[in-house]
Amino acid sequence: MLVRNLLIFGLSAAAMSQIPAVMGWTEQKRAPAEQASLAQPSPANPTKPSVASGTSVIAADRTGHFRATFRINGKPVDGLVDTGASMIALNESTARRLGFGGNALDFRYDVDTANGRTKAAKVTLDRVELDDVRVRDVQALVLKDEALSSSLIGMSFLKKLASYSVQDGTLRLKQ
Repeated sequence: MLVRNLLIFGLSAAAMSQIPAVMGWTEQKRAPAEQASLAQPSPANPTKPSVASGTSVIAADRTGHFRATFRINGKPVDGLVDTGASMIALNESTARRLGFGGNALDFRYDVDTANGRTKAAKVTLDRVELDDVRVRDVQALVLKDEALSSSLIGMSFLKKLASYSVQDGTLRLKQ
């Protein structure tokens, strides 16, 4: 029951982060000229994480979110760090690209999200990496593509770190 409640809470928070996409507030809906200006990172707000030994620093994007390209099971996956998600949440297409297919995706878990009730499959990721931060055996949920448009990097990853903190518009991950 506790696991179910944690899944419901985490996925509800995860789904809340999808509201801009559902409402059409994403950058893909902007005019081409505006998209081009948003695509250029400003020197004060780089989109690439910086690296120090055993740490990674991610600058907040223009919307205040922390996004980065993680390596999951050795493959690049763009993800939004979401402390409100109890687990990493991937959509089915991403999970299949990472090698989860066939019987590995058993959509038997009922989960409640801000977008409604859906089914999820539970998987274990061999490794999740960002720069020099590397963790192994990370639990994740896989949702159907229509239920989740992007990957969320939740607490199943963050709790394996020594620390994480937000200061001056950056998120610092420390292994």
